[in-house]
Formats: sequence, structure tokens, C-alpha cells
Amino acid sequence: MSDAPLRGPVVRMVPEGDNRERNVCTDCGFIHYLNPRIVVGAVVQYDEQVLLCRRAIPPRTGFWTMPAGYLETGETAAAGARREAEEEAGAVIAIERPLGIYSLPRISLIQLIFAAQLMDPNIAPGAESLEVRLFSWSEVPWDDLAFPSVRWALEDWKHGRTTGTAAAAFGPFDRVDLTQGTQV
Repeated sequence: MSDAPLRGPVVRMVPEGDNRERNVCTDCGFIHYLNPRIVVGAVVQYDEQVLLCRRAIPPRTGFWTMPAGYLETGETAAAGARREAEEEAGAVIAIERPLGIYSLPRISLIQLIFAAQLMDPNIAPGAESLEVRLFSWSEVPWDDLAFPSVRWALEDWKHGRTTGTAAAAFGPFDRVDLTQGTQV
């Protein structure tokens, strides 16, 4: 396998030592792996409220989400979550702990979501947000959330606050309490 980009004809084949078909350049042998993308973000708390951003970009323009986006090359997951909060909401946050890992195989996406604290209540929409706002739990616009994973992360955050445990979620149905090693 070469590190060169695909230059010649590409065929679907199982490369030697692999167990599934890949796109392989017949000229140089480069294997083009199509792997999941990673999104990082945070459920950001200030007092008893959570920060949400109304999306200004597709998909789901106009719907509410937590600050999140694609992890950049050479960036740690926590640094990416802090960057996304700054870009989308002008928010300076402190990461507290991992909150959840949400696998979305249908769209080849992994989401790494953290629980975080808003360090300064002065927030403002960035280029990807129409509006940013702090919501109390009863005010969260549940019917206008952009993605199912936003609901999962908010519910997992609330569960951890309610029970006082550092629960981490590994998808919508497989939640594990890291302090006890038990399913919740």
C-alpha cells in the first residue's frame, strides 16, 4: 500500500490481509478506506440551564442543537468540543467529563459528547447559528431538536445530574454507570 492519493483506475477488492472490499488503486496499490467521521460536542450547563444553538446551516436549518461539529485532524476530542462551542455560540467552556458516545452506523458517524460548564454567560451566535440561548429543562424545545442524538445527550446529562452518577452512554439504549459498572 502506498501513501499516494489515488491516481489510476480504482477497483473494489479485498486487499491482502483485510476482510472486506475496499477501493484500491490498480496503479499504485493505495487503499482508500472509508471510515466513520467523528463529531465532538458538549452539553453545556450554566446555573440550571443548558446551552442550545439554532442551526443556520443544513442539515436541519432552524432546529436546535448542542454546540458540536466535526473533529479536525490533529485535534483532541475535548479541544474540538471547546472549539465548536466557541465557533457556534461564542462560548468559553470547561469540559467536566465524557458524557456519551453515540454510534450512528447508518450515516457512518460517531459522536463524542462531553458534559461542560459555561464559564461566561456572554454568548452570541457564530456563523453556523441563527440564535443561541440558555434553556431551563422545562423550556428545552423538544419538538424542535435537530437530531435524535441531541435528545439522547440531553437525557443522559439530566440522568447523571438527577442520580448524582457519572453515567456515560454508548448509544440510545446501552447506558452504563461508570461508577458502578452497571447498566442503568
